[in-house]
Amino acid sequence: MLARRAHHALTAAAVVAAAAVCGAATAAAAPPDWNGRYTVVTFASQKIGTSIATRQPEPDFSAQYTFSTSCVGTCVATASDGPAPSNPTIPQPTRYTWDGRQWIFNYNWQWECFRGEGLPREYAAARSLVFYAPTADGSMYGTWRTEILDGVCKGTVVMPVAAYPV
Repeated sequence: MLARRAHHALTAAAVVAAAAVCGAATAAAAPPDWNGRYTVVTFASQKIGTSIATRQPEPDFSAQYTFSTSCVGTCVATASDGPAPSNPTIPQPTRYTWDGRQWIFNYNWQWECFRGEGLPREYAAARSLVFYAPTADGSMYGTWRTEILDGVCKGTVVMPVAAYPV
């Protein structure tokens, strides 16, 4: 009986590993093409990490952007025709680089740390890495990971993100 359970556990692990490899191969084979109108969602309500900012309630937020891809050596998808971010230190326009599997935006900025009602917000140096991996239905899913380098909110904040064709 124990041998049978071990076999089933190994078989399940092999299936999961094979699915992960197949999924990665499919994503790697996807053409680097991010064009058209998309609703981009940041699931801020699901943030995790080591920063105190992860314990501060925040709603999910979304906006629509038009993406256009240009490939001259490296493929770059640029987001335009959408609202500017509420934090002016986020580089604009956002430009995502294709790495063969996913679209990546890596940037430095100033995190706006909420310190409590009636207290001024603190701005701290931060660096973020955002990625979106394409799926077969044209949607993209990924993660926005920020490392806040100093101040009260020092630590990491990680949030799921998605982009859906409109």
